[in-house]
Amino acid sequence: MCNAFPVPTTARLGRSVVTLLAGIAALSVPALANAQSGNVEGRVGRLESEMRAVQRKVFPSGDNQLLQPEVTAPTPTTEITGSPASSAMIDLGARVSSLEQQMAGLTGQTEQNGYQLRQLREQFDAYKTATDAKLATLIAPPIAAAAPAMGGGDDEPAPIASTRPSRPVSGNPEADTPATAAKAEPSRAARLAAVARPTGGEPVEDAYLYGYRLWEAKLYPEAQAQLKKTVADYPKSRRASFAQNLLGRSYLDDGKPSLASMAFYDNYKKMPDGERAPDSLLYLGQALVKLGKPADACKVYDELSDVYAGKLSSAMKADITRGRTTAKCK
Repeated sequence: MCNAFPVPTTARLGRSVVTLLAGIAALSVPALANAQSGNVEGRVGRLESEMRAVQRKVFPSGDNQLLQPEVTAPTPTTEITGSPASSAMIDLGARVSSLEQQMAGLTGQTEQNGYQLRQLREQFDAYKTATDAKLATLIAPPIAAAAPAMGGGDDEPAPIASTRPSRPVSGNPEADTPATAAKAEPSRAARLAAVARPTGGEPVEDAYLYGYRLWEAKLYPEAQAQLKKTVADYPKSRRASFAQNLLGRSYLDDGKPSLASMAFYDNYKKMPDGERAPDSLLYLGQALVKLGKPADACKVYDELSDVYAGKLSSAMKADITRGRTTAKCK
């Protein structure tokens, strides 16, 4: 008689099934892992192939090697439950940092541009100041020399070839008015009366035109008085530049290059944008040559060519060339 009872067939069958399932499971886990690994490798291989195709399209002369990205993804971090940090916040912080760096660069560039602009302004102001001082120095000696003569006669003797009639002169040659000259020289009264006064146009035009007619008639003292009055009465008019330049020419034709140089220089300094400012510099050079200062005249011609380079007509350029030749400029 056996001591052990036989195991029922159903129980034996259950153990067999369990054993079989365990074996299948043991075989299935590596197979599933291998399948997943193969799937990932296939996807990576496909991406690499597509990337190489893109690289050949963008860089046709490349060496078929993948380029390393210039911007790499941030190193993934393990998120901790309850922590406020997240990948989105990290990306946002990186973008903000990049914007701050760009803003700092722009601010630095703006400050540098502002500094350079200030330097240019300072250089221009220094150049303008030096130019004014240089021109003032050019005409200063003649003015100083003319001062003693103003107490007893004409500012400068008339040229030997001059045919203008003699007349008494007051202490200041510029103070002689048309009426004074007419009384001192009866023969001039008829010449003065022959010059018609314009009355049909605007006051400033009439004033300048009358001064021009007096200058054209070689009534220089009368023309000088009229032109000075025109400049004083209408300093903002465009005719002020014309009148001041013609005043200098009147002095120059009257044999007074010293006073002429003063009138020409004032027109250039006070009305540099006036229509006759370039002409005044040209005649200033001629006045300085008459004063025996050809080197200074050459500097004036240089100033004229530099300041009004784009505004000079062909006739003006020819006059400058002749003036430089006369002054023997280098």
